[in-house]
Amino acid sequence: MENLSLQEKTTAASTTAELLQAARKHLLFTANRPDVVMSRGQGMYIYDTEGRSYLDFVGGWAVNALGHSPSALRNALAEQSAQLVLASPAYYNEPMIRFAELLTDISGMDKAFFASSGAEANECAVKLARKHGAMNLDGAYEIITMKNGFHGRTLAMMSATGKPQWKSLFEPKVDGFIHVPMGDLDACFAAVSNRTCAIMLELVQGEGGVHAVNESYLYGLRKICDMYGIALIFDEVQTGLGRTGKLFAYEHYGIKPDILTLGKGIGGGYPLSATLTNEKFDLFQPGDQGGTYIGQPLGMAAGLAVVRELLDRRLADNAERQGKYVLSKLQPLAGHGLIRDPRGLGLLVAFDVAEGVAAKLAARCLDLGLLINVTGGSTIRLMPPLIAEKEHIDEMAAVLTAALLEIA
Repeated sequence: MENLSLQEKTTAASTTAELLQAARKHLLFTANRPDVVMSRGQGMYIYDTEGRSYLDFVGGWAVNALGHSPSALRNALAEQSAQLVLASPAYYNEPMIRFAELLTDISGMDKAFFASSGAEANECAVKLARKHGAMNLDGAYEIITMKNGFHGRTLAMMSATGKPQWKSLFEPKVDGFIHVPMGDLDACFAAVSNRTCAIMLELVQGEGGVHAVNESYLYGLRKICDMYGIALIFDEVQTGLGRTGKLFAYEHYGIKPDILTLGKGIGGGYPLSATLTNEKFDLFQPGDQGGTYIGQPLGMAAGLAVVRELLDRRLADNAERQGKYVLSKLQPLAGHGLIRDPRGLGLLVAFDVAEGVAAKLAARCLDLGLLINVTGGSTIRLMPPLIAEKEHIDEMAAVLTAALLEIA
């Protein structure tokens, strides 16, 4: 392809080997990726350029809630792109208004802000909390977050995230985040000071290994926030919109936040996120918050279509049923000592394996046509689309069992 023009190079058919060579030459390295190039997807399956199919139990990191290439999303993008793609954030557009109306209605919150990624939604939440601190708490700015939590990869969100391996990265970090162990109410209470404006946490630590917060602990956090007038922020970027078997993970506890962040599944594969809050925290002035692509019609139409489909098909209920079935298939593997501690809520499930085995297991499953996610050195995470059915789970369990037996 060396003698082809630039236009010809971008349209010419390439072999997988040529594509991988181009990837290594032109893409900034950020991750160790296997030597496959994904080319298309349908429902629960994704296909590479060699035509091999893979049962997807990663789901784009809990993004592809409706599966791959869902008709609801395709149709919404086609229809909206024929009308209006971007009007600038300086103006209202109808899909933006309709989507905000839907999200506030189903969540019980009052106001919505839209962005493109979970990290941006969390940044917005932090800004709202600090604005509240500046206006109502004598300049308080510190936010208490949880060790082993995860809130995104912007510099501020890496500072908020309690991952030990990030501690020395990209110093100096953004100041004002205090990390405490999740579940230790005394440690959290001790960290509260006159500089504290918010407590922020995931209700299920996804990247941290799929560990759910304890109900009494969450109740204690709510009481602390109410006592001191500080904001309680729930990061539901991964858990929101059906993933845990409820529309929102906080419904498992009956405890509402002051600020709620959503992402991943909200767009079904289209880059989209939202920050929801109540009237009390509607504090921004013009210029405080914004972005070129906030609330743009194409993304709003995509999100509106995806969330309506989630509701119409009652996919949160399906996630609850199928999540229990996943755990029922994992329990025998734990009983035979092949895995440890299967756990999860809905279709956010994890289990542990012997140290150093997780990466080998994921690689062997890939060879056998199954995608699973490694989080940490010994934890496997399963986050399939919310459309998963028993036959998909049976297929996953059969492949996983074969791979475990080979490695064992």
